[in-house]
Amino acid sequence: MLLAYPFRVLVLRRSAPETATSTAVALLLAAGALGLVPTPVVIALAAGAGATLAGVRLSRLATRHRIDRSPRAAGVLLDAAVVTAGLTAVALPLVGGGHTVAVLVGALVVAALAGAGLCQLPGRTRQPTGLRLRWLVESAGPALGSALAGWLLLPHDGLPVPARLVAALALGGLGMAALNAFAGPRRHAATAVCRGGVLLTLGGLVLLATLPSAPTGRVALLAVPPLVFGMLLVAVGAADAAGTGDSGPPEPIASAWPRSVLPAAVLLLATGLHLGSGHAPDRTSVLLALAAVPPLVLRELLRAGDAPTSPRRAAHRRPAGSRVRHRHAAQPQWLGDLSPAQHRPDRADAVGGGPFTASAPGSTWSPEDDGGWSALTRRPAPAGGGSPGDRAALLDALAAIGDVPAPSGALLLVDLHGTDGAGPTAREDVLAEAVHRVRAVIAPDDLVTGCTAAGFAVVTPAGPMLAYALGTRLLAALAPPFEVAGAVVRVQTSIGLAEVSGDRPADVLRQAELARRRAVQLGRDRVEWYDAFLEEQLVRRLDLERELPGAVARGELDLVYQPVVDLADGQPVGAEALLRWRSPVLGTVLPAELLPVAEDLDLVGELEWWVLDRACRQLSDWSVGVRELWMAVNVTTRELTTPDFVQRTAAVLAAYGVPPERLVVEVSEPRVAGDLPTVVARLAGLRSLGVRTALDDFRAEHASLAQLRRLPIDLLKVGPELVGARPDGQPPLIDVVVNVGERLGVEIVAEELESSTQVEGARRGGCRYGQGFALARPATAERVEAYFEEFPSASR
Repeated sequence: MLLAYPFRVLVLRRSAPETATSTAVALLLAAGALGLVPTPVVIALAAGAGATLAGVRLSRLATRHRIDRSPRAAGVLLDAAVVTAGLTAVALPLVGGGHTVAVLVGALVVAALAGAGLCQLPGRTRQPTGLRLRWLVESAGPALGSALAGWLLLPHDGLPVPARLVAALALGGLGMAALNAFAGPRRHAATAVCRGGVLLTLGGLVLLATLPSAPTGRVALLAVPPLVFGMLLVAVGAADAAGTGDSGPPEPIASAWPRSVLPAAVLLLATGLHLGSGHAPDRTSVLLALAAVPPLVLRELLRAGDAPTSPRRAAHRRPAGSRVRHRHAAQPQWLGDLSPAQHRPDRADAVGGGPFTASAPGSTWSPEDDGGWSALTRRPAPAGGGSPGDRAALLDALAAIGDVPAPSGALLLVDLHGTDGAGPTAREDVLAEAVHRVRAVIAPDDLVTGCTAAGFAVVTPAGPMLAYALGTRLLAALAPPFEVAGAVVRVQTSIGLAEVSGDRPADVLRQAELARRRAVQLGRDRVEWYDAFLEEQLVRRLDLERELPGAVARGELDLVYQPVVDLADGQPVGAEALLRWRSPVLGTVLPAELLPVAEDLDLVGELEWWVLDRACRQLSDWSVGVRELWMAVNVTTRELTTPDFVQRTAAVLAAYGVPPERLVVEVSEPRVAGDLPTVVARLAGLRSLGVRTALDDFRAEHASLAQLRRLPIDLLKVGPELVGARPDGQPPLIDVVVNVGERLGVEIVAEELESSTQVEGARRGGCRYGQGFALARPATAERVEAYFEEFPSASR
């Protein structure tokens, strides 16, 4: 979150005093909210603690820079500002009922001192007048909306209407200015953190002046967080600015959503609370709402004037002869920078060959100053298959969208699958036809540029929702087969979408690539939208793919065992071996996350044979006793259907001297339908050895029940959803499953039982065995062995 940056600086980069002060303030607020401490006392103690710590930090800043007068003056002035703010709040219990005027006077003094101190900070930059006016226009509407929210939320009684209006306008302006500091182009600069801290402090003082601070009232506690944390941020930002002497470069793309969404959300909340309390909108509310309309209209007009030219601006800003290149020689040479002006029919026909003309392999095109392809310049392709030109063109287009103060746009990375076997010529023809189809559905101001050997990128100034709709239209346009070189080529399309707002162009490109990879993983022919959670998933997936190969050789795999219990007498009858990957890098990885990666890396067989070997070795240790314990292992249908599965299983059993009837091989029911005849043959082969077989994850559906009659199994495992009563009042489905099982000679195991109610339902339903947390949790072999020893007839 962008707005979390200053607080992340405060908590993570500072020492223990800031953390201790923050914790103490939080505890004081909790005590005040519960009525344990009077509100004025909470305010005085919290503000005093914050002002003391911030004052000490700023005093050190003033004394440490005795030679450089600028940081010293900034430290002195800002120190005086936070001390004044603290004293204003500390004196609140002494002032009593006439606190409003005193606090406002203190706020004015703080504003004067802090403003002078900010002007003395090193690295402070002065923005051009035009840009400052643009930011003022951008901020006026949300600021008035925030002022309206303040007007609706501030107390109606005990506060004169003019004072309430002034306070509302002040809160709206201060809040919007703080948002600009924390989410603007220089949001990572120390001066921005310091400025935002000053604004928060002033906002806290305004709240303190307008909210009732009676000992029994608690609403004034809302002024404490901005007041205290604002003072701490002033000290943090000033110290960093004095230490670096540089505010840092501006972010290429400032985040637009906090400055638009947060004021709107606050206004909606305030309106709901106001109307919910029975108050009707008054004349001032209507006037404030109307006053916000002209700035919003002006802002949209300015954006509308910027948006159509932003993608085109990237092409025109490049110097003459700049190289816009393909990724490598196998990619069509025409797929460089395909801007709107470069595809006018008259210009294309003049070159010859229709809208797109491929140049010779190893050559590239160079646009002239007019932005069109008035000449073709052959140059050698970049060595090694790299493409600095295409990437530069794409980044230029993304940066151009970010030139406006409130950028909006999106990047779509389009990848085509299914052209690998068509040959290089056919592949180029498919890509040319694909771009031709794309040009028919995108807007005139959209930009198409080369990206990969099997795809391209589309940059659009449209917002994210319109960009997603564009992505779906691209899917539809690319779905029909391609007829090239007398053959029909069918392709699949994966599109990754990233919003051009709040991140650097390189980050936007990376985000779109991550979204495109997710689209590939989810089956292709889809548009995937980037979000932070998606990135976490993909990074985690990459880590798994990197670390899993060699995990068996490194000894990182482990087994835990979950007992299976006879529901009639509570005695354990066996256990299921469950795989765990104890990665020193990733921690413990469960099968649900591990197996999909193993399938993609073709490592499932290696893992499953390791599980079978270790489970049989452990079973040999548990084979002595009055009651015979079984061991269940899970196998995938892919491994079960290998030709030598039965023979290899027999060899493992023989190696450890385990009787075949002690082993249970489980296969998941939803996956057996894909190759049912082979599955039936392998299960029958296992039963011929004496190995018992089980069908896991059984669903009580008509197709599953019909399929059950064909499978040679001994155990049927069902989930708790079949045990409980159905919403329509019908008997539990377990009754049907048990009846079918009795006719087929199959015993029922109820798994994933997590409550005594589910255990009792399984027992009443006729299930022979049970498994789940309510009976016994998975544990190491030693712990499970100790569990078995609690049942003499089942232990060794």
